[in-house]
Parts: sequence; structure tokens; C-alpha cells
Amino acid sequence: MALRINDEIPNLTVETDQGTVTLHDWIGDSWAILFSHPKDFTPVCTTEFGAVAQLADEWEKRGCKVMGVSVDGVDDHKKWKGDIEQVGGAKAGFPIVADEGLELSKAFDMLPAEAYLPDGRTPADSATVRSVFIIGPDKQLKLSMTYPMTVGRNFAEVLRALDALQTSAKENVATPANWTVGEDVIIPTAVSDEDAKAKYGSFETVLPYLRKTKLEA
Repeated sequence: MALRINDEIPNLTVETDQGTVTLHDWIGDSWAILFSHPKDFTPVCTTEFGAVAQLADEWEKRGCKVMGVSVDGVDDHKKWKGDIEQVGGAKAGFPIVADEGLELSKAFDMLPAEAYLPDGRTPADSATVRSVFIIGPDKQLKLSMTYPMTVGRNFAEVLRALDALQTSAKENVATPANWTVGEDVIIPTAVSDEDAKAKYGSFETVLPYLRKTKLEA
């Protein structure tokens, strides 16, 4: 079954390089990001894990936990972290799920139910395990994005999307294209002009259904 926005994520118990983890317990009251990869010791994925490691302070600042997923085993994950830290120039302190049985990959709809890992497999056998999932404290999926193996993910965009999700959840607003923290936000259409003025103060009416306002710092 497909995992869609606002669905509660499966509460799987998984093995990681840092021990056994139950997803809902691991998330707790935090935001969380799962970022998945088709194989350890692959070039694009190594740069991506390095980028995640470099952003450790940014994840912490936003109250967001991060966890990698790869369909190799714990021993490989531990060895791979040396390469990740060399490439990223930062400690890879996050756990990596050892999804050798593909349970998580299938539960999150990255692979079909009949998928398996053949002997002598290559990354192409699990190429669709290339997704980012942002999950709220309510354990619901808030955003997902999937990349091909040839295109490295932009984790600045993942951070931007996380900021937008957290802002919209806290302030009951939406965010326009290319929005970053500090820029004008969009007032929901369900909010009347009178209520918008009471809640947000002044606002700009661009179109009858598009009203922008600034949030107080």
C-alpha cells in the first residue's frame, strides 16, 4: 500500500549500526527525516551522507532527528561511515538502518512487495530506494521526495522544506514558491480578512485568494 502525505508511518522495529530501534519511539516528540540509499560504498550516496553529517547542528537546531536507510548490513554501515566522514569532513553520528530484508523499503513503498536482493546484486536492483521522508512529531508523513541514482540530493532544499513545514504547522500559514525563513507567508483561504487582520495584523492582497503577510520575529 502506498504511503501518502498525512499517513501515519509504519511503526517498524529495525536494526541499525547503533542498535535496535522502533521508529515511533525513536521519533518521540521530535520531527524526523529518513533518507534512503540503494547500497553502501556508492559514490553519489557517500556524498549525500556526508552532506547530512555536515548539517548536524542544523538538524539539532530544528529539533529534527535524522536516520539513514540502506539495504546492506550493519557491518558494512560501520565501515562505510569512515568513507562518509572522510568525504563530508564531519562525524556521521546518525544511525543507518540495515534494511537487508527490505522490510522498511517495502513498507515505505520504495520497492514492490515481491522485490528481493539477488546474489551479486548491484545498486540498480534497489535503485528506487532513493527517497527522503520528513515526518512530524505526530508520526505522520509530511513530505517525500525521490531522486534517481545519478542526481545527488540537495539537502539545502530538505532544510528549506523542513523550515516551511515547521512554520506552517506552528503559525497556521502556507509558504510560497522558493520561500525561506523571514520572507512573507500566505494566509490560508479559509481565514477571513477580518480574522486575518486580527491574527496577523496588516497583509497584502495580491489576488482575492492570495494574501501575504509577515510573521513577527
